[in-house]
Amino acid sequence: MRAESQDEVRAFVAARRPALYRSAFLLVGNAAEAEDLVQATLVRVIAAWDRIRRRDAPEVYARRIMVNLAASRWRRLRAYASLTRLTTPTGDEPDPADAAVLRAAMWTAIQSLPVKMRAVVVLRYYEDLSELEIAAVLGCSAGTVKSQSSKALARLRARLEPIDLSLVANDREQPTPNARSRP
Repeated sequence: MRAESQDEVRAFVAARRPALYRSAFLLVGNAAEAEDLVQATLVRVIAAWDRIRRRDAPEVYARRIMVNLAASRWRRLRAYASLTRLTTPTGDEPDPADAAVLRAAMWTAIQSLPVKMRAVVVLRYYEDLSELEIAAVLGCSAGTVKSQSSKALARLRARLEPIDLSLVANDREQPTPNARSRP
């Protein structure tokens, strides 16, 4: 690799590594595995640098590689995954730990989504990418992104239906007793 390319790679890694790590953490849910995923992604980015630099697409390439590597991991672990259904207590006094429990339930539900749906949810709602940007990362159409997003949200709603999600939205405010009870 030329010295000029090495400088470009260093600049790219310095600028984009924190965002790539954040995405990796959201994809795998574990700091150590996220670090491994970023490293594996960057190794592939560096190996293809001259090709992807000419297309001005190192960010898209890196995210696509990251999603593909995470998908491979999900497929290997799929046989071992199970979803634990969580419900909140129905007592009169709100439990201050409710927000943490609900966030954990949300994260568990997100981890149970199929590979493509989970990637769309992470890229859309955690990384705040547009549908066109997600389509470029995943190598599909914007319509597919919309469809996968809709299906993913429907699955999440179904899994989290017995849980009062108002506590997740604003965990600093204590809910009223009626907010937690279901009719």
